[in-house]
Amino acid sequence: MDSYPSVMIVAIAAGIITRLALLRVDYRQFPGYPHGFVTHLSLGFIAAALGSIAVPALVKPDYAAFTFLALAAQQFREIRNMERQTLESLEESELVQRGKDYIEGIARTFEARNYLVMGTSFATALITQYLGLWAGIIGGFLLILISLLLKTGDNIGNICEVVPARLYFKGTILYVEEISIMSVGLKERREKIVKEGLGVLIKPKNDDARATIHDMGQRLAIAHTSATILGTKKDIDLPEFTPMLRKDPDTGQVGFYIIPNEPDMKALIEAVKRTPVLESASSRPLKSKPGRYASD
Repeated sequence: MDSYPSVMIVAIAAGIITRLALLRVDYRQFPGYPHGFVTHLSLGFIAAALGSIAVPALVKPDYAAFTFLALAAQQFREIRNMERQTLESLEESELVQRGKDYIEGIARTFEARNYLVMGTSFATALITQYLGLWAGIIGGFLLILISLLLKTGDNIGNICEVVPARLYFKGTILYVEEISIMSVGLKERREKIVKEGLGVLIKPKNDDARATIHDMGQRLAIAHTSATILGTKKDIDLPEFTPMLRKDPDTGQVGFYIIPNEPDMKALIEAVKRTPVLESASSRPLKSKPGRYASD
């Protein structure tokens, strides 16, 4: 068995590296640099330290030390609230909003990643304590890789087919293929939409996927992701240029219209595919049994 200081050092290092690997700024533009980094890395260090100290406390034994884990759980719940409040305040100035479901998903992710850090640190400390320093280092490295695999879930590309679609007008009604989107009254706006707009059709692969993209929060997430990556010509006084998704009630397919700054169809399809499937929108009707209730 290794001494307690070396156990804790290896475990804390594994936890901090895990948090660094899980923390990045991408198209979601959050957390911001540098203050968001400082906040999350500090909380990651705390999570790693708590996970590392749990094993020596268990071996000693000093069960009173486990009360810190309860305090940590409470603190990490506060992280979710902090992220939710921050994103909701930013939402007011977004031209293409994320939506409450997307915000809640991001907030849950930040909370869950601290638990991943704590679990990695605890498991690394356990391996180091009983199998030695080098085993702990190797085990910590493998646990970091496992954490990276757990950081992402399904995205729209996993559950739906996304294909280019024709954008046109019947009178004043804008259509994406056979799906009506909205009415545009001004002729010059209609001409600009046809000339510069892009449309895609999102085809669910099964009934589970159809139920998922039926959710309005999921559709808002698709619009926000696409507008963030490709840009949008929407402005405060241009409601007709708002990226919009509408569903065909018969087939469950969703038509998506946007006027991007970068008129790249391949990039738009990739942006839609990379949109994460929100936990609140994820549905599994194919696994449900008629006549059964959630309490059964």
